[in-house]
Amino acid sequence: MNAYLTRAALFLFLLVPLTGCESAYYGAWEKLGWAKRDILVDRVEETRDSQNAAKEEFKTTLERFQSITNFSGGELESKYKELNSAYERSKDRADDVSERIDAVEDVAKDMFSEWKEELKEYSDSKMRSSSEEKLRDTQRRYDELISLMRKSESRMQPVLAAFKDQVLYLKHNLNAQAIASLQTTAATIETDVAALIKEMDASIAEANEFISQMK
Repeated sequence: MNAYLTRAALFLFLLVPLTGCESAYYGAWEKLGWAKRDILVDRVEETRDSQNAAKEEFKTTLERFQSITNFSGGELESKYKELNSAYERSKDRADDVSERIDAVEDVAKDMFSEWKEELKEYSDSKMRSSSEEKLRDTQRRYDELISLMRKSESRMQPVLAAFKDQVLYLKHNLNAQAIASLQTTAATIETDVAALIKEMDASIAEANEFISQMK
């Protein structure tokens, strides 16, 4: 079954009331041919895509901020509204990234727990040893991935806080003096956004590598 049909079938299946427990949730996936490993890869892909979207939104917000600091005349309120809208979208994107990272951690924890338990079921010692080695390697690669995801996530909050400060200040000071004040913090914000984008690119690249290896 291709990815589209699988997701469509899952969506329809989940419309039917379930018990709400994890075993029922994973059971629904397994009926569609998806093991925890497949779910993990899917969630990593979704997190990667969410990070890409957030990265672009942060870039847009920075551009809106820069356009205000270079503003030389006209309707300042419209510029404020553009910046505020961009900030709100960035915040929403950041929240989505955090939720998706949490979802990755949830299924990874369950997958590794199941894997470790199933090692006990092997009767062939060589096969068990091989599986243990693969488990350690997968755990190592996952640890590297989640560390980068969390690192890039932590970079988002200070940038959002800085953007919020600018939005609030501009909201109550729609004048040339306010623009001059914003200009003094422009370099710092630009540096912080650049560092954030660098961290996000590293996390996205690691996600692509993890997905490739898992597949």
